[in-house]
Amino acid sequence: MRYNKTALFTFLLLLLSFSLQAQENNKTKFVHPGILNTRGSLDLISTQLKAGDTMRIAAYQKVLDFIKDHEYPASFPSTIVVGSNGATSPSKTQIRKDCELVYALALAWAATGNADYAKKAIGLLNGWAYAFKDYGLLEGKTTPNQPDLEASWTTPSFVAAAEIIRYYKVQGKSAGWAVADIEQFSKYLINVKDNYINKIPDYKNNWDASAGYAKMAIGVFLDQDSVYRAGHDLLVKELSNIIQPDGTLPELCVRKDCVHYQYSLTAYAYAAAIAKIQGDNSLWKIGNKNISLGYDFMRKAYEQKTGCDYCNLNSRIFPGVEVAYGHYNTDNLNYLRGLQAPLGVPVDNTFLGFTTYTHYKVKGL
Repeated sequence: MRYNKTALFTFLLLLLSFSLQAQENNKTKFVHPGILNTRGSLDLISTQLKAGDTMRIAAYQKVLDFIKDHEYPASFPSTIVVGSNGATSPSKTQIRKDCELVYALALAWAATGNADYAKKAIGLLNGWAYAFKDYGLLEGKTTPNQPDLEASWTTPSFVAAAEIIRYYKVQGKSAGWAVADIEQFSKYLINVKDNYINKIPDYKNNWDASAGYAKMAIGVFLDQDSVYRAGHDLLVKELSNIIQPDGTLPELCVRKDCVHYQYSLTAYAYAAAIAKIQGDNSLWKIGNKNISLGYDFMRKAYEQKTGCDYCNLNSRIFPGVEVAYGHYNTDNLNYLRGLQAPLGVPVDNTFLGFTTYTHYKVKGL
């Protein structure tokens, strides 16, 4: 049987075109802003703030207090020196503080339209994007992969602020972030993703959860489905190891503190919230609603009913609780948030905060 080579070649080209189109159609079409906050949610909380809603005002005060209490930086180090197990340096302290500060400034700009807030937020985003080169290790017992974890913690908070500054408009007016600066910030994200976050070891704990959350956030800003999907798939893969099917979080007993397992819960809650904004509710539902069961376990930990008594009612509550409560609306989550609401930022500035302001009684997130 003889084939017409031209017709066969044309057929193969059409087949390839259909295949590529199918792949393109399956990609996430990203919503912006899309990191925990949406255009609609920012509009709502701003309106409630202006209307004198006492709950929203009290929660917003956490944003203003953070701005007031943290000095705006005069310079930005090119190398971030990090240590493990709480060991710190001036540069590590600064980047953790600045990633919370820029988010606070972005929220304040969205709430008020005050150009000074926008200018300062842009200054922080640009400052780090242009200055940052790499991570270094503190001398002594520092885990070689500690920079990978640090990048996984701070980067999503920068991205959350950048999404607001880039895409949100107050009364039709944008923040005025220049295209060239946005491109430089994107290069910064690619640097930390490729050279650090992607190198997280398979520890099956908060390291993996933090990296997955970070890659999802970066993927949204870069409009890169492959990056977003890599983060999402990592979280799915590790979920049953990090939050077991009955809700147990092994990190409570292994790490012997009330913090590390909350890193995992917060990363999963934030990642699930991002996915929901992007039209995918599956992380909230995956397993037997493992994230919700994990927070049930957290309540037991605070009441010292797990057999590992490293928490008590005075232990710090990480702000992921508020985001999870907004979705699941369970009694246990309401109890946990009620212990310390309105919630500000984590004591160690590892995950973005102010979630009572951005999420409490905000439907649809």
